[in-house]
Amino acid sequence: MSETLHSLARSALKDLESVFAAMREDALDGLIEEIVAARRIVVFGLGREGLQMRGFAMRLFHMGRQVAVWGDMTTPEVGPGDLFFASAGPGDLATAATLAAIARKAGARTALVTAQPKGDLARHVDVVTVIPAQTMADDRGAKLSVLPMGSLFETAQMIAFELAILKLRPRFNETSQTMRARHTNLE
Repeated sequence: MSETLHSLARSALKDLESVFAAMREDALDGLIEEIVAARRIVVFGLGREGLQMRGFAMRLFHMGRQVAVWGDMTTPEVGPGDLFFASAGPGDLATAATLAAIARKAGARTALVTAQPKGDLARHVDVVTVIPAQTMADDRGAKLSVLPMGSLFETAQMIAFELAILKLRPRFNETSQTMRARHTNLE
């Protein structure tokens, strides 16, 4: 017998609620301060985490920030005053570590969003944002989310980024209307 849509949704939302209940109240503060101070921001992520990073970049753009997604042809060089922000939910990602090292060598600040704050990469960045959710690194065992693989982390990541935007808006004197004014008309 398959579960109903509503029961699956209740389970998924309960899992998501538990992530935010476990997050520290100041979990986003370090990242927010780095964004406020940054001249330019470059975000990086792979797979579904990369999609969340792209969505966050879009919201930062809507707030008038100079932001790029790593790998796009328009990605600028980074240096002093800039922020390189990577996602590595499972804690370690060789590509993210390499890019963070390049950014740091160039003088940029570095930030990481992860579920694994004790991962190696967390020791090599300036700011770590922890979202305590199941990822591909821990999707086996007794207590699992109803959502498959790393979906709980990725979904929580999207919501955490939207919450960061809500906290950033007054810092940049932005409103829904000023953000909407920067939305593309090429749709």
